[in-house]
Amino acid sequence: MSLSIVIPCFRSAATLPTLVGGIAAAVSGPYEVILVVDDDRDDTWQVATACANTDPAVRALRLSRNYGQHNAIVAGVRAARHEVIVTMDDDLQHPPAEIPVLLAALTPGVDLVYGVAEREEHRALRSFASRSVKWLLARTLGFRDARTVSAFRAFRSHLTPAFDRVAGPHASIDVTLTWATARIAAVPVQMRRREEGKSGYTLRGLLRHTGNMVLGFSTAPLRLVTFLGLAIGLFGLLLFGKLTWSYLTGVTTVAGFTTIASLIALFASAQLVALGVLGEYVGRIHTAGQGRPTYLIRDRVEEPQSGTRVPLVRTGN
Repeated sequence: MSLSIVIPCFRSAATLPTLVGGIAAAVSGPYEVILVVDDDRDDTWQVATACANTDPAVRALRLSRNYGQHNAIVAGVRAARHEVIVTMDDDLQHPPAEIPVLLAALTPGVDLVYGVAEREEHRALRSFASRSVKWLLARTLGFRDARTVSAFRAFRSHLTPAFDRVAGPHASIDVTLTWATARIAAVPVQMRRREEGKSGYTLRGLLRHTGNMVLGFSTAPLRLVTFLGLAIGLFGLLLFGKLTWSYLTGVTTVAGFTTIASLIALFASAQLVALGVLGEYVGRIHTAGQGRPTYLIRDRVEEPQSGTRVPLVRTGN
């Protein structure tokens, strides 16, 4: 099978040559490597350009600004030309030698394969947070494959039309793929710790990604707010009954300030939570209506030795 290997690149000048060389050694048959440079504040674009100029299998795209990992992957997926698309990180945490393991699991009855680490490659705190979020998605939102989700994945190109209508800045690859197919599998692979630099996923970035997954997958948070309102209403009704009984039986003659203050705080909190969740959905609709792009491609290098940089020719919706 022919492969399109999409790699979002963020401050990875030191690892790209090794990664590209490892892919060439691990993959047989027709393939292409699409390096999507999502930040050019270091030499990553120059290194990606050099790789594209010296290796006919490598194509390099530079986005006009930092849009985020998932948005960069969308750009690469839309540019892919082959029958199977592999996505992987740029920091050598996903060894190229494991690509054949993914492909072997992509059997005729499977459209999407995730590579799951045999041993956690991240530190204990981040690994725990990741497992907790995946458990939450699996148990509360019905995303039954959430526990196997990873950035190391392979899927068939007939799923790519699902990305055509991805618009706005809140792209989520896994949500889109889950909407496109239910024929999903996972396979254990060896992963490494990051060898160069620091991860671009800060705590804020991880929280933002989790929010995209939760709010993008379903409207379950809105239903959760409804249930929260009903539960608080039931609690208030029971408390009203208790206070009325206490008054009628003479146990309480004067209403307590503490009870009133607690109820006000409780209901105010519930209202703010409800407004916050609703505001997230309305805000996404507003952002999409403004036409904010998923990405913009600034430069391309696609022909070996030419060094030609093609001006912007396509806009992510």
